[in-house]
Amino acid sequence: MSIVTSTEMFKKAYTGGYAIGAFNVNNMEIIQGITEAAIEEKAPLILQVSSGARKYAKHVYLMHLIKAAIEDAEQTAGFDLPICVHLDHGDTFELCKSCIDGGFSSVMIDGSSKSFKDNIELTRKVVEYAHDHGVVVEGELGTLAGVEDDVKVKAEDSSYTRPEEVEEFVSKTGVDSLAIAIGTSHGAYKFTAAQCTRNEKGILVPPPLRFDILDEVARRLPGFPIVLHGSSSVPQEYVKMINENGGQMPDAVGIPEEELRQAARGAVCKINIDSDLRLAMTGTIRKYFHDNPSHFDPRQYLKPARANIKELVKHKLVDVLGCAGKA
Repeated sequence: MSIVTSTEMFKKAYTGGYAIGAFNVNNMEIIQGITEAAIEEKAPLILQVSSGARKYAKHVYLMHLIKAAIEDAEQTAGFDLPICVHLDHGDTFELCKSCIDGGFSSVMIDGSSKSFKDNIELTRKVVEYAHDHGVVVEGELGTLAGVEDDVKVKAEDSSYTRPEEVEEFVSKTGVDSLAIAIGTSHGAYKFTAAQCTRNEKGILVPPPLRFDILDEVARRLPGFPIVLHGSSSVPQEYVKMINENGGQMPDAVGIPEEELRQAARGAVCKINIDSDLRLAMTGTIRKYFHDNPSHFDPRQYLKPARANIKELVKHKLVDVLGCAGKA
């Protein structure tokens, strides 16, 4: 199977009450771990690439790695793995155009930092070019706080999506899906201690997501695919693994998985996951070096890191997204 758009994925997800996992990739081991999990769970996939990942790994390398994953699925499992290749947080028309011309099947144009009028204008320009080339487009209304690659937004500069704007935005831009802000946040430090409470173990508990906003958006845009960014749950076992092996990640906390599952049962068809993958890889490597200080072969520590990414993704596909068996 060749690379596909997210159109059919989202139609099935919306009616089926599940979401598609959009996992950020930037090297071979991460791509292998994600796709091997999807093959075993027979789950559709969105592999997304940020501007920073393109700079790090180069567009051509990432595309060939993804195509190799599709070929591997066909050869080893006899299974056509549907993969959508998506640009995460494109901030210019030129970047989106480059990804479209380079074989991506989906792009996000993030004009959320601009005025409502300018966001519409930029998004519509990208949509017109993308649709002419058979590519789908994700827009964004509302601004998430946090840090992820080139996306850096202070908490005081973040804003929830205004439901009263979504109908006009979608109709004037022609976007195929819409990312909204309901309280998720980029990175592993999604919330300050002042924004949270602490449980009996002293771990931060974040404020609940604004499902009232999601429900109102869904009411105004019936059947339309909604996207959640900044939706890593920041698994505490990997935060602990990092901290116990030389790392310093105090009070790293994410979105509770039960809230993500609730969102996936509704209008949310795409949930972005990046920081969890980084934590799984980094925690595993830190522990490996601590336990094996004489080792220096990258294959020795990247193999268990890849395996833990695979197990993490399988858990997300089955227990959080609900998309296992939906390919």
